[in-house]
Amino acid sequence: MAVLTMNNAEFRTFPLILRDYASYTTAIRGNSKKTVCEYLLDLRTFFRFMRMREEALDLTMDEFESLSISHMDLEDVKRITTQNIIDFLMFIGTERDNSTTTRMRKLSAIKSFFHYLYTKKHLIDSNPAADVEGPKAKKALPKYMTLEESIRFLEAVQNDSESKTVTRDLCIFTLFLNTGMRLSELTGLNLDSFDSDLTQVKVLGKGNKERIIYLNDACKTTLKDYLRVRLDPKYIRTDEKALFISRLETRISAKTVQWLTGKYLSAAGLGHRGLSVHKLRHTAATLMYQTGKVDIRVLKDILGHEQLNTTQIYTHVVSRNMEEAVAQNPLASLHKKK
Repeated sequence: MAVLTMNNAEFRTFPLILRDYASYTTAIRGNSKKTVCEYLLDLRTFFRFMRMREEALDLTMDEFESLSISHMDLEDVKRITTQNIIDFLMFIGTERDNSTTTRMRKLSAIKSFFHYLYTKKHLIDSNPAADVEGPKAKKALPKYMTLEESIRFLEAVQNDSESKTVTRDLCIFTLFLNTGMRLSELTGLNLDSFDSDLTQVKVLGKGNKERIIYLNDACKTTLKDYLRVRLDPKYIRTDEKALFISRLETRISAKTVQWLTGKYLSAAGLGHRGLSVHKLRHTAATLMYQTGKVDIRVLKDILGHEQLNTTQIYTHVVSRNMEEAVAQNPLASLHKKK
């Protein structure tokens, strides 16, 4: 099946009921290939657990990973209870040492699957996953670069005299740090994604939802510089739609951008910070909210968030910065003597 990031042979090892679910989430809900694939793999783990429990199998980790669920059908699904799902969450937490985030993702896949069977297809009489609460995740503040670090990072890109793609790379990271677009949105950009004046760009976000992002002067300048390279006649034989292309003259991959991010973080002396491509998005959002005084609701639309509470984490970043600023006041260590 073309929608999945797995080969057809592997996809056929999934039972029909899961393949039908995958088709629904792709065609009707518009989920991305990556999301559909992750949900299927998480559901496979869940149904391997169910088979192991039902058949009282004592398996090694390798045996568990090779356990077939191809025979599973609707009758098997109907026997699943709420307690089975809770036991599975305990199993992946204790036996497989899954993090809170991973357990939450697996529960999300299970909830989506049973919602599909109960609400959309009406194949089961009740939804055993409906009232299962997910593990509480610790809300960590996002990592990001300061304004000074962001400038240092961009200078590291611009000053890379050995790179043959410095114009492209500078354009990529200028867009990241000024617009906050996602990695998938950036690699998916086409030449016709921009208007004629390069004042706005149309990106395809999560759930195949399009949105418009406006471009500032820095974005326009680096785009114009890169387009002079990209539109060189020698690149006409490449994928004509893709904006950013690799040295192989194909659409640039996410892995390439991730590698470039690591390269330039190290060059800027920021390799020890635990930053990544996604942290560039956090950086853009934080700088817009802190320095640009952007309204949180406007920032929500720029970032393409579904819910405002997703965006509100950047207000906490500002609060933490203010708290730290007060704590670092040189008078903080002086106490009034009695």
